[in-house]
Amino acid sequence: MNRMGLILIAMVVQAGFAAPMAFGEEPVWAERNASIGSVEQLPSGELDKKRLDALLAVGEDLFEAKFTAKDGAGRPAATQAIIPTKARHRPTSSSARLSGPDANGCSACHNDPVVGGAGDFVTNVFVSEGFSNADFDTSDPQFSNERGTNHLFGAGLVELLAREMSADLATLRASALRQSKLQQKPVRIALLSKDVSFGHITALPDGLVDLTEVDGVDTDLVVRPFSQKGVMTSLRQFTVNAMNHHHGMQAVERYGSRWTGEPDFDEDGRANELSAADISALVAWQATLPPPGQKKFTDTAWKEAATQGALVFSDLKCAQCHRPSLPLNSLKFNDPGPFDVAGTLNQDQVETSATYDLGLMEWARKLPRDIQGRALVPLFGDLKRHKMTDRRIAALGNELLSQRFVGRDIFMTSELWGIGSTAPYGHRNDFSSLDEIILAHGGAARSSRDAYEAADANSKSSLIAYLRSL
Repeated sequence: MNRMGLILIAMVVQAGFAAPMAFGEEPVWAERNASIGSVEQLPSGELDKKRLDALLAVGEDLFEAKFTAKDGAGRPAATQAIIPTKARHRPTSSSARLSGPDANGCSACHNDPVVGGAGDFVTNVFVSEGFSNADFDTSDPQFSNERGTNHLFGAGLVELLAREMSADLATLRASALRQSKLQQKPVRIALLSKDVSFGHITALPDGLVDLTEVDGVDTDLVVRPFSQKGVMTSLRQFTVNAMNHHHGMQAVERYGSRWTGEPDFDEDGRANELSAADISALVAWQATLPPPGQKKFTDTAWKEAATQGALVFSDLKCAQCHRPSLPLNSLKFNDPGPFDVAGTLNQDQVETSATYDLGLMEWARKLPRDIQGRALVPLFGDLKRHKMTDRRIAALGNELLSQRFVGRDIFMTSELWGIGSTAPYGHRNDFSSLDEIILAHGGAARSSRDAYEAADANSKSSLIAYLRSL
């Protein structure tokens, strides 16, 4: 980035330059780039394109930075757990392949086919149950789950869809409770948002809600669209978690004095490693990444096969879960968002959230619209969890630990946009081909999987060509 770009960032966020480095001094992120300030200097209100671009430049620098110990990389006294947790034993190294820190920067794993993308098998990470039991130095599945790296393209659109669906479900619950109180009898209603069914609830006159028929979402009815299990509410929560887990870079909004009573919770000699404004810049950069496009084959045979494959995709009922698109009412992304809770900065903790209008992005103009004017997000997913195994097909049920109360063989529907560029496949990146991962589907996807297995060779080949185009 040139000097004018750095000056612009400093002007936008009212922050200055770090002192110039002495000759031969080893640079750290804070000295290579302009700081974007402290919690008090969070971006707020609706940012115009110029201010947004300046913030995105900082976010991109943070995403691509290789953090050093001077930045605060490493966490000798803390674990990778979501809840700030002290380590039982201090590590002998500042990094660890298993419980982490396991990378010097975000782009070390999110790089396929470009920065912000997915990762090959070599970038797999190991995650614990998630809350506090996070001391482990073995890949034994009794202690951790091995996970592949997902791409982040279109992530802002995905979060906006999840927010609107969560709001829909909350409205339905409130309506059912009002009806039940008024009628003085149980009221059972369908939980339906954007034509995706999340089961039913039954509201009772005394204000209780029977949640036993809820399907594919937590019982608080908040759609959590991120991670293989669908357990992360927002890009902000995901970012705070990942920066601590993978890099030992701890966000003040969770690991600072307010929550832990310590400015240097991980005891690495660096206090206040990532401000809330730093996290905001990372969130803004991820939220504005363009969605994956669809490849236009120039070869006639591939083009015809992909066209036929789209029909096969529909005939096999793959689209029941891998919805080609979901409608989005608004392209305005607020950060902090409405559904985060303690440990992640949320709307209740700031006077005004920042608003990033994704409609200002060049790629947003290419999104199709429905007759109501809503943007159609071509994610090929439903933001819902499904059971992926049965008694015969259990390849995707190889985890021993549940995660955040989600069953071991239950996973979020993988969005297929980008699948043509992000092999290998599966939550552990252990399926090398599309054919293999399709045949690994059991449980809720069993009928489509069996139909694919029984299909003729031409239909299978055409379907693969279609998926390769995504």
